[in-house]
Amino acid sequence: MSSNTITDTNFNFPNQKSVYKGKVREVYALEDDVLVMIATDRLSAFDVVMPKGIPFKGQILNQIATKMMAATEDIVPNWLSATPDPNVAVGAACEPFMVEMVIRGYMSGHAAREYKAGQRMLCGVPMPEGMQENDKFPEPIITPATKAEQGDHDEDISKEDILKRGIVSVEDYGVLEKYTKALFQRGTEIAAERGLILVDTKYEFGKTKDGKIVLIDEIHTPDSSRYFYADGYEVRQDRGEAQKQLSKEFVRQWLIANNFQGLEGQNVPYMSDEYIESVSERYIELYENITGETFEKADISNIQERIENNVLEYLKS
Repeated sequence: MSSNTITDTNFNFPNQKSVYKGKVREVYALEDDVLVMIATDRLSAFDVVMPKGIPFKGQILNQIATKMMAATEDIVPNWLSATPDPNVAVGAACEPFMVEMVIRGYMSGHAAREYKAGQRMLCGVPMPEGMQENDKFPEPIITPATKAEQGDHDEDISKEDILKRGIVSVEDYGVLEKYTKALFQRGTEIAAERGLILVDTKYEFGKTKDGKIVLIDEIHTPDSSRYFYADGYEVRQDRGEAQKQLSKEFVRQWLIANNFQGLEGQNVPYMSDEYIESVSERYIELYENITGETFEKADISNIQERIENNVLEYLKS
């Protein structure tokens, strides 16, 4: 089944102007400020794209993101206008802000690694003394990252530096902060309904031609967010045990255990078909837990052809 994945696209849509290939998504810019965003089955960890695709991963990410955009559009406007195919989102072209708005409700992942290394400040935000990994912060903290050009690592940056370097204006940053907190609050509520805890996540924003700030890219997916199971969270914390989590972290942990963290001189470990299959199953489990719906597998006999036909059909209408 691993052969039935989409890891690269080369479409030529009507009125196409340019193509941008990110780590996971490929964005086709058409005339009239229309963007066609295709979620591939590529898997990226430690800012490195893995050699094999994960069956259904693109569909899962795209469908979670579009469902979450629909569930938050009453509080924050977004770029999305249609989803003509399980792997495709279509919307308005925006000028992206070159920062990712990372927000953390709990001390996990990167924050915990920094904390263990003795840091008590992250992106200019203080972290209280005496915390243990996966403890809840008194208040969610915003720890932005600069959006890297292709291939480079995203880097932590403070609000002060963002404003000082003129990456975002003071006025716009105020809006990004407000939207980030509102989205995280809504995401936390949605997660709670599913028996989950939204631990941390990142949001990306852009500006439309008429100057409106909108949410772009993905939202509340397992690639951009970390979730814990709420059931047993306190008990595990009290015992100092690892939390049961729903995110891409299981892939990172597997890579770390196989001596890979994206550092120079390290090679991506071999991923067997069985392992790829198990990652696909985990992503389906993530989808069903996050959305509360049964995952319906799209036809993957010829994904390229399916996407092309669906997009062309949409563009005609």
